[in-house]
Amino acid sequence: MQEMDTEAIRNQRRRRKRIGKMKTAIIGITAGWIILSMLLILFLLVKTISLEKKLDNLVLSRSGVRDAGEYLNGNQGAGERLGAGGGTDTEADTGGMGTALISGMDELSNQAGVKDQHKVYLTFDDGPSERTAEILDILAEYDIKATFFVTGKEDEASRGLYKRIVDEGHTLGMHSYSNKYSEVYESREAFAEDYQRLRGYLKEVTGADCRYYRFPGGSNNQISDVPMSSLISYLQEQGTVYFDWNITAGDTAASYTAEEIVANVTDAVVKYKTSVVLLHDSADKSETVEAVRPLVESLREMGAEILPVDENTSVIQYVKMAGTSSQK
Repeated sequence: MQEMDTEAIRNQRRRRKRIGKMKTAIIGITAGWIILSMLLILFLLVKTISLEKKLDNLVLSRSGVRDAGEYLNGNQGAGERLGAGGGTDTEADTGGMGTALISGMDELSNQAGVKDQHKVYLTFDDGPSERTAEILDILAEYDIKATFFVTGKEDEASRGLYKRIVDEGHTLGMHSYSNKYSEVYESREAFAEDYQRLRGYLKEVTGADCRYYRFPGGSNNQISDVPMSSLISYLQEQGTVYFDWNITAGDTAASYTAEEIVANVTDAVVKYKTSVVLLHDSADKSETVEAVRPLVESLREMGAEILPVDENTSVIQYVKMAGTSSQK
């Protein structure tokens, strides 16, 4: 009888130990899941904040009414965002460089007096498309030359437009092959690969060796995962000059009419000796096409000289290339 009681006590103890181990395991697993969940929530929170910032900067740098060009057109709100000492997009990318305009002529010396000649460079981004052909037709009517910062497209129509741009005396510039920010700005190597692909392709198609570049989003964008100073240095190594702009037509906003696009440009051109105007010739820019003819006529009435970018053009840049004062 005593032996049975002893065995029962042993079994009871073993059972308690098993239950204790199970409780410990359950508590450990539960605590582990809680910690893991908290870490996952924290990671997702950080990722969400990062993506929100990138999205905000994407909107800012692609918007024709909220980018740095708006500051240069005299917009007070943008001026506050980009003003000296305010903490800017480019400052974060370039280790302290400001986003105020840096060019062959500083902003003060670029201010136009009553008797100064206005030099205007119409530049079109994001083409070619069917809109490019329409714009070329209008420019040909007026014997006006412009600059086209193109992306990489391999269809026959686009190849024909690359050739036409060069054959008709316009300046062919580069705007990245893919025009996909996540690809172009993934790394310095990715940027170089995209650049070389576009430059080689355009030379193959047109015979022209392009030496002008416009960064997607401008040189003061915050989208790039690489410091913009590194990409600017790469372009300089390739003998390529990049251009930003000091006037934006605002044609990235679908709500702008042709009349408003013309007014945006002409109201700003009067301020400067040299004006590099940002326009777009992607397929959805019908308002831009409608604006070209009245814009050219208005600029001519002002006595402005409309020119393509070349080696004599004062360089308009937000982040200065080392050793650059003007193109030579």
